[in-house]
Amino acid sequence: MNICAIICEFNPFHNGHKYILDQARHLSRCDKVLCIMSGSFTQRGDIAVLDKITRARHAILNGADCVIKLPVAFSVAPAEIFAKGAIKILSSIPEISCLAFGCEDDDKQEYLKAAQILLNESEEFKKILNNNLDEGNSYIKSYSQAFRSVGGNAELLEKPNNILGLEYTKAILSANCNINILPIKRKGADFNDNELKSDFSSASAIRRNLTSHLVKNNVPDCVYEDLKNATNAEKFKWQARYDLVRANPEKLKSICGCSEGLENRLVDIAKDCDYEQILQKCTSKRYSQSRIKRIMCANLLGIYENDSKAFLNSELYIKPIAVSKNCADEIFSSLSKSKFPVIIRGRDLRNLSDLGKKCFELDTKACTLYNLLSGKSNNDNLLLI
Repeated sequence: MNICAIICEFNPFHNGHKYILDQARHLSRCDKVLCIMSGSFTQRGDIAVLDKITRARHAILNGADCVIKLPVAFSVAPAEIFAKGAIKILSSIPEISCLAFGCEDDDKQEYLKAAQILLNESEEFKKILNNNLDEGNSYIKSYSQAFRSVGGNAELLEKPNNILGLEYTKAILSANCNINILPIKRKGADFNDNELKSDFSSASAIRRNLTSHLVKNNVPDCVYEDLKNATNAEKFKWQARYDLVRANPEKLKSICGCSEGLENRLVDIAKDCDYEQILQKCTSKRYSQSRIKRIMCANLLGIYENDSKAFLNSELYIKPIAVSKNCADEIFSSLSKSKFPVIIRGRDLRNLSDLGKKCFELDTKACTLYNLLSGKSNNDNLLLI
């Protein structure tokens, strides 16, 4: 079977996601579409607006055939680890032949060229990158200038979905796996556009304007109904700040992206400031707001850089969240060919390696925390739709 994969969060699922799913099936000419999706917490360090079962159901109802979980050790991580974790799991399933992703620029060769350049960072590249950082420029700007200096198309790095697509491409080339890339030009608002449009708004805009009547035209009907019960993030923010106050700076330094004294600044500021004030005071050219949020979320969940990197080098697992009844037998047949165990029932956990169990335990912890902070009761039972 020929499967096209999509790496996603669907936080929440909207018309643009529906468009990508439809285009992925059409352009790849695949038999099935499989999504690997973040669970309860996202790459920006936020708590998901809807639980993973509900978001997976939305995906199945709107064109996906299967949704599997991206472990939280990768989903709450910088783009490089996020991408490597997803590709590691996807590449273990032999029948996945293509990865589709939404982006601002859809020239496949540009991604392949850029990925090759970045995978072979020259001494010149590193020198220019460090010089720009030392001059006080942001990491993204410094990286972009260094990339341009070695012949790269810097415009590719100026748009967030392009950056993720480039990380996916790098991860595929690094893993030397037989997965083709299929960049699909996004439709509608930009990734960071916080203004609601008439029908194709970004997920950011929808999250910021959940009570607006305009949301109805931007999401499928099933999503609109469920968004009436969206998770309130206030308890999450309170807990994230509380855990930061209690954090040991040396332990905090073990979290990906927390270095250069940032660990001490975060703990000190958290004593007198609320969540939003912490973000305001710690965000700078050097440290983006998403990075600060991700560090706080990782601290809450106990996700450390060494663990995430160890998981990238270990045997993991396939955890289906939702599968279409119409093709369940075919999907499970494909998943069973993975070199990693498929986890459906409790007894399947016996097939995990020691590091696989540790990674899965983090997922269980994330699910429990989500339930406590959202006031909901969700489990990891497979959903057949």
